Amino acid sequence: MSRNARIIATGMHAPEKVVPNAFFNEILGEDVGTWLEDNLTIRERRWCTEEESTADLVEAAARIILEKANLEAHQLDLIIVSTDTPEYVSPSTASVLQHRLEATGAGTFDVNTACAGFVTTLDMGAKYIRSDERYTNVLVIGAYAMSKFLNLKDKKTVTLFADGAAGVLLQAHDGHEGWQAANLHTEGQYNGWMGIYGGCASAPSTPESVAQGDHLLKFVKKFPKEINPTTWTSMVIETTQQAGFEVQDIKRVFFTQININSIRETMDILGLSMDRTHCVMDRYGYTGSACIPMCLAEADEQQQLSPGDLVLFMGSGGGLAFACAAFTW
Repeated sequence: MSRNARIIATGMHAPEKVVPNAFFNEILGEDVGTWLEDNLTIRERRWCTEEESTADLVEAAARIILEKANLEAHQLDLIIVSTDTPEYVSPSTASVLQHRLEATGAGTFDVNTACAGFVTTLDMGAKYIRSDERYTNVLVIGAYAMSKFLNLKDKKTVTLFADGAAGVLLQAHDGHEGWQAANLHTEGQYNGWMGIYGGCASAPSTPESVAQGDHLLKFVKKFPKEINPTTWTSMVIETTQQAGFEVQDIKRVFFTQININSIRETMDILGLSMDRTHCVMDRYGYTGSACIPMCLAEADEQQQLSPGDLVLFMGSGGGLAFACAAFTW
């Protein structure tokens, strides 16, 4: 048997602060809540308080995962955090988490491929285990504290984005179960269409730039509406086939939670019913790198997954970066 990486525990954490659609109706002076619920299913989301940050979210999620895995922090060999709202520009959020957990045996690093980050790091963590016997337990967490970077007057962003963290514990075993295949793809020509373009090497923060909101999230151009369904579909099919399965073998596919209509369209093209996916955007809004593992953790908690199930993860985010991975449960 060959060495492989399988998911042995999941977990998620969202801030306690609930922000309903009515909040935006009030601050924007118009009814945006009806549109959000009718078109995106979003009713509410969670935001950090002023005292909370990304490291607090990842720490809470990590402790849940470790408890479910019945693992002590010192047994971790590697911690990977995927986020584009890091605790600091430098050092890594993963190093902060390692210190808080007292995971003294773990190496650390962050990955930023925006909202494709969790699937990218899931693949990376699995490949560390598959390729190097020094890695047995790898903690992979996606985190998002985008409320810290929102312009409260910009209805294109402020109503969608939210905060949370979730992830998995990957563990080595001798067997075929676990990681099966993965693919990464980027359409880099869209890198300037959405993002946070201030407070960085190309545009350091100044009092003037902060006053202009350059450090906040911006939608610069509207993305082609077909790009997610088209790319998601092709990558799911390709990854499934590389894993040696057919699309109809998929038991669950977890998507980036940016648009329910893109998910419905993709599932329809794939010929899969909506009961083979799981969504959390209605209660948690759009949580970027955290949304896919949040879907997984909730589905796992509800016992929607059985041993041997083929599970696909399909992420996409600013860049535009795409990542797809197939695991058996």
